[in-house]
Amino acid sequence: MLTNWKKGRIGLLAASSAFLLAACGGGEDAETVESTDPGTQETTDETAGGDFSGQTLNISVGDDYTPFVEAIIPAFEEEYGVTVELTERDMFENLEALPLDGPAMLGPDVMIAPYDRVGGLGQQGHLLDVTLPDDGRYDDTDKLQVTANDTIYGNPFVIEALVMYYNKELLDAAPTTFEELEELTKDERFAFSSEEGKSTAFLSNWIDFYNSYGLLAGYGGYVFGEDGTDTTDIGLNSEGAIEAIEYGTKWFQEYWPQGMLDKTTSGNFIDDQFIGGKAAAIINGPWGAANYRDSGVDYGVAPVPTLPNGEPYAPFAGGKAWVISSYTEVGDLAQEFLNFVTNEENQTLLFEEYTAEIPANQDARKVIADAGEDELAVAVIEQYNSAIPMPNIPEMAEVWTGAETMMFDAVSGNKTAEESANDATELIQQNIEQKY
Repeated sequence: MLTNWKKGRIGLLAASSAFLLAACGGGEDAETVESTDPGTQETTDETAGGDFSGQTLNISVGDDYTPFVEAIIPAFEEEYGVTVELTERDMFENLEALPLDGPAMLGPDVMIAPYDRVGGLGQQGHLLDVTLPDDGRYDDTDKLQVTANDTIYGNPFVIEALVMYYNKELLDAAPTTFEELEELTKDERFAFSSEEGKSTAFLSNWIDFYNSYGLLAGYGGYVFGEDGTDTTDIGLNSEGAIEAIEYGTKWFQEYWPQGMLDKTTSGNFIDDQFIGGKAAAIINGPWGAANYRDSGVDYGVAPVPTLPNGEPYAPFAGGKAWVISSYTEVGDLAQEFLNFVTNEENQTLLFEEYTAEIPANQDARKVIADAGEDELAVAVIEQYNSAIPMPNIPEMAEVWTGAETMMFDAVSGNKTAEESANDATELIQQNIEQKY
């Protein structure tokens, strides 16, 4: 179940750097899934004012969500007197095909998109703007995830954020500050045998910008202004961001083995050290849990410890939304489905019976947090409170490219922290000016 999160994360980053890809034809590879309860497709007289009776809604999702959507279709069909056709197709294939399939009337009415794709697709005219229910199910952070230029293009569905995993056989409790993590490096249990003076007590893949952003933002760095849409205001070379890079450099140069500098292998190195009992604590996303569990690690999960400046770690807030194709002929019905699939009951069902992903719905999220039975879920929910919505506009692609080597240039000694931050920011600005 949780491995699906990893697949979504990888695709999310790839999609950010190549926002609109040429689409392949109209869904010939898609597999149509029949409703599990044909009897609920009969038209009723008492359906949302009778506005939708007899209409057909086409929904397309990946195989990771097919069982969940199949389970809720009968109730939706019965309530609105409609028919739902469910097609199984990879999320990114749906989005990449939309610019061609939509105008040809071959695409679905409703689909799922990662938050960082929503704004761009909406601005380019491929998504219908929506109205979120005014029932408290979303807070300002949730709404920001699906908003671009003051227009809302989807209903938030699930959330994710980087958290800290710790080995319960090595630590009695989760560290709560980075000072505690630094103190752990003095423990000989975590000495890296092949490099004198180096430690694997705590590891984080900060060579990768997605992973290091929580450090930068915690010190005051930012992307695209206060709300993630002002491309003239890039704060990756702010005083705070430079201080964060300097602190990250300390870990690379004083504590971590050389293997942490290799972007292509550092993630695997971190996992190997944690699974092998050589790392006491690491930072990773929810997608890492299944691997650690299957590898027999007795792990705990907690929010990332407080930074040396006293501020919380502030990673990107990720996740997915339900969106509506702007080419649909049943937009009002599609809006009703978005409200239906993201209500408290269905969001709780998704978490408890299907994917274990954290609901965006605030009421469902509170029930999970209050129950406290799922340590990973509770940690993600708490961490999300300090997370920063990832900018969902097309210009974000230039940030991934421009900041790709920012940390490496500093920690390897090629540049000072200030030079690295200034060069990355300048490159991002230049690329945006040239391309947009």
